[in-house]
Amino acid sequence: MATSNSYELSCNLKFGDIYFQILAWMAVIFVSLAAGLGLMGSSRPIFALVGVGLILVLSLPFLLFAFVTTLLNHIEIKPIQTD
Repeated sequence: MATSNSYELSCNLKFGDIYFQILAWMAVIFVSLAAGLGLMGSSRPIFALVGVGLILVLSLPFLLFAFVTTLLNHIEIKPIQTD
């Protein structure tokens, strides 16, 4: 006889778990914007825009990876006991 198992899926992720990841990415944004503003006064301001864009585009996959792995580490799957 085949029995079907039931599972409970729960996530115990809190804001404090991702708080420092958000702060770190905001620091990256502010540093890139400061670098862009610093380069804006040069003779070639296109380098400023390219630099800011490059930093943001390259940092986004790392941010998403950090969020997804943190989320997956806080998901629990427990079997439900049925008698």
